[in-house]
Amino acid sequence: MGVIGNMSISQDEHRQRRDALLEAIGPDAALIIPAASEVTRNRDTQYPFRQSSDFLWLTGFPEPEAIAVLAPEHKDGDYVLFVRPKDPERETWDGRRFGPEGAVKDFCAKAAHPLAEIDKKLPKLLASRRQLYYPLGQDDAFDLRVMRWLRTLRGQARKGVTAPVELVDSGELLHEARLRKSESELSMMRKAARISAGAHLALMTHCRPGMSEQQLEALFLHRCAEQGAREQAYPPIVAGGENACILHYVENSARLRDGDLVLIDAGCEWQGYASDITRTFPVNGHFSPAQRELYNLVLEAQQAAIDKARPGQAWSAMHKAALQVLTKGLVRLGLLDKKGQKVRKLIKKEKFKPFYMHRTGHWLGLDVHDVGDYKRDGSWRTLEPGMTLTIEPGLYVAPAAEVPKAYRGIGIRIEDDILITDSGAEILSRDAPKDPDEIERLMAELPITKNGAHDITA
Repeated sequence: MGVIGNMSISQDEHRQRRDALLEAIGPDAALIIPAASEVTRNRDTQYPFRQSSDFLWLTGFPEPEAIAVLAPEHKDGDYVLFVRPKDPERETWDGRRFGPEGAVKDFCAKAAHPLAEIDKKLPKLLASRRQLYYPLGQDDAFDLRVMRWLRTLRGQARKGVTAPVELVDSGELLHEARLRKSESELSMMRKAARISAGAHLALMTHCRPGMSEQQLEALFLHRCAEQGAREQAYPPIVAGGENACILHYVENSARLRDGDLVLIDAGCEWQGYASDITRTFPVNGHFSPAQRELYNLVLEAQQAAIDKARPGQAWSAMHKAALQVLTKGLVRLGLLDKKGQKVRKLIKKEKFKPFYMHRTGHWLGLDVHDVGDYKRDGSWRTLEPGMTLTIEPGLYVAPAAEVPKAYRGIGIRIEDDILITDSGAEILSRDAPKDPDEIERLMAELPITKNGAHDITA
């Protein structure tokens, strides 16, 4: 079993995060956050373990099944971990464990206990507190465990012990805190984006007709892994031709055909932090006139959205800017019938939807679709420095669309990772080429082996 830790975020930073939460919930409350559990793939095999993002952000502790409790001003410690015990036999089979001693020594818990003692010790941390914060309703089995701990406390009423009477979803507190990234988090995200951008570049310079989508996926994974990024933030999408019109296409099994485009939506994780980059380029290295027209339209829409990615702008401003460009362009190219209506009215009636059916971006961080509200009090929230997000307009012309034949079966998306700065936006994924002329030039430089074959490993 492999685990993903987050040792590049200092324990001092984790402590600062916990201190802020302890202050936010106050002395009349407690907070419980569970780690992720191992998931069986089949019989005796588990999927690679990936820690819960909330738990990782709060503790940095990389092992499954653990539970963290924050109990402000509690005499037994305001930060307590329950973890798997040291077990030489299991460690021989499955890998080393930190145990309670390591949880205190290496992860700064005020106290730590074996998981076998949780039913006895955890209720004491909740006793006589009015509020209990935990991820309410996310895991039925964990909900039942919490109810059992509360029943234990209620059974001690004659001793003057009270149980929390208010259950509060912990997501709002944690997710609002996770929304603005620290400098150390940004360092992780810049590295993830840099590794992924290099892998995208490798795919452009090695792609040729006749290769399979799977070969490009394998090359992407290889380039990330050799840079130390073994985990992907999500299953890669490698979609040639009309497959690119399927937004979450993951079969990655078709042959790449001469004259088609290929859409690559892929990004690695670094120390748990995600990258998410999409590039679209011609399989044979040359855009057809129709492909270039649609590509330039998407690129123009993305730049219009990026221009709105700055402090003080509403989250919706980026989407609106992209829609304006895309809708106007669809009319200009004859894919959308204006029928005497202004572009503004076409957008209001969502006439663009057959060609562009998703939003223009999402938050990015420990999760590829990261946490944080998009609206506050009914209004789109305002962008602030430290927020990280993607900007990813696209166009998808179905093979059966009633448009000129040259445009049919073309799917294009261009996606970059963005940091909101004090003055505007930093494009974290800028190393992945997207200018069509640059892409064509790069694709003409594929190394050739002595026997004349294209070298896809160089």
